[in-house]
Amino acid sequence: MNRLPTYLLLALAAALLLLPLWANSGLVFLAGTTMVVAVFALSWNILFGYAGLASFGSGGLFSIGAYTMAVMLRGGHEAQFLLLIILSTLVGGAVAFAIGIVALRRSTGIYLAILTLALAELLRITLARIHWVGAEDGIPSIVRPAFSIGIATIDLSNGNRYYWFLCIACALLVGLCWWIAHGRFGRTLRTIRLDIERAAFMGVDTHRYRLIAFTISGAIAACAGALFAPWAQIVTPDIGNMMRSTQPILFTLLGGASSFWGPMIGAFLFSAIEFSTRTLVGIQEIITGGILLAVVLMFPTGVAGAWNALVARLFARSEPAKSAPATPALQTVKE
Repeated sequence: MNRLPTYLLLALAAALLLLPLWANSGLVFLAGTTMVVAVFALSWNILFGYAGLASFGSGGLFSIGAYTMAVMLRGGHEAQFLLLIILSTLVGGAVAFAIGIVALRRSTGIYLAILTLALAELLRITLARIHWVGAEDGIPSIVRPAFSIGIATIDLSNGNRYYWFLCIACALLVGLCWWIAHGRFGRTLRTIRLDIERAAFMGVDTHRYRLIAFTISGAIAACAGALFAPWAQIVTPDIGNMMRSTQPILFTLLGGASSFWGPMIGAFLFSAIEFSTRTLVGIQEIITGGILLAVVLMFPTGVAGAWNALVARLFARSEPAKSAPATPALQTVKE
């Protein structure tokens, strides 16, 4: 009752898979980008919605994954593309672990948010000064690779093949996030978020669980960045700027942090609003901002929270309606 109907999710998945068969290349590119940033938002919500940690530096981890993939593809390693995705994920997870092991013991709340934002900006400025990775121009002309899986060679450079690869990869990452969020680890994180002192009293190593969540979130964010690099075919230092770091925050608040699907709903809703107002040059930002502000004010728990509340209310009304006719019938029998 408190979840989005399965058929809606299946309809969305089918629409995304069939999109290249009828849509133009611009809409296909937007859909692929939205899938990646939706996974990126899910990774952030593992921290915020489940562990109760607010990080404003996730854009830096996204850029680490993107740059790792771009550098390796530029070096001619496209034949090991699947291994490069794993490598980029591990690099992002290692950086997140190094940051978390220092930061989580010394800062929480707004202090952690500002610290992670400062580190992300420091990374962006550093990348803009390193000529080996293109400095401010970044790394252009990133190839969409062809790689072998033993029994066949998969060429992602032709047509919409990389888009369908993105569909599969993002579906696997969403499944991974679902397993993490709804397993024992996710339940423990929610316990820590609700009452960290009581969780510690019960014997839960709260620092270790938060550190693992910080690492997993960073690894998935880097994996999303690695998938995005060949899709965009260019990475620049601005790929990890403050706007990128605020993206998952906006999507999560728009869709609903209390729902697993909230960040994905927010990502697709935001993309739909931007696409619908793309021709309104000069006032697009005003209209988009106004719509988002209205949605946030009208639905404090996000779109997913409003949907769940509506479904619960409808079920609550339907149950008394079914039991109401029983009373007159009983009186008739007694008479």
